[in-house]
Amino acid sequence: MKSILLVGLGRFGRHIAEKLFDLDHQVMAVDRKEERVDSILPFVTNAQIGDSTNPDFLVSLGIRNFDLCIVAIGDNFQSSLETTSLLKELGAKVVVSRAASDVHAKFLLKNGADEIVYPERQLATWTAIRYSADHIFDYIELDDEHGIFEVPVPEEWAGKTIGELDIRKRYNVNVMALKEEDILNLTITPDTKVTASQTLLVLGTMKQIQKVFHI
Repeated sequence: MKSILLVGLGRFGRHIAEKLFDLDHQVMAVDRKEERVDSILPFVTNAQIGDSTNPDFLVSLGIRNFDLCIVAIGDNFQSSLETTSLLKELGAKVVVSRAASDVHAKFLLKNGADEIVYPERQLATWTAIRYSADHIFDYIELDDEHGIFEVPVPEEWAGKTIGELDIRKRYNVNVMALKEEDILNLTITPDTKVTASQTLLVLGTMKQIQKVFHI
């Protein structure tokens, strides 16, 4: 369990708060708008109405006591930058800030953000890859080249073991897990048999995945 400060309770911030609630973390939520703070109360440990660009207000929260600070402000460039900078100046251990554009991301990093999340860009990439291919069911980007792809078991692979297929050596693709009816099997050995009813979670480059699975 972590102690987390969440600044900004728009749609993005609210989704973060709800997921952190599911994960049993302790969350202090902050927003300027009273209605947003009131609506998030069932999902957080505590919430306050306040201006995150006000140093005195942030000091009152005890920034050093949080394991993680998330700046989810997406509609005010200046507030996002000022909040990120102030949090770092006040001793925040880790600051993760939301970026709305490439320029925004660069300024956030220069102003103290340890990590950047870029939800619109990340979702756009996922949507383009997921829906432009008939046989990619899900996709997680790892870097500019590599990702984890959920793909169907090729017909000619069904009934064979991972060892028999020798996937890594023959195709330069790593099988991370098998999935069937939303249940993941992460214990993959050479004796693990694949079936037509499963999907594969494979690690590789987009080009290699396209080549192997004819996407």
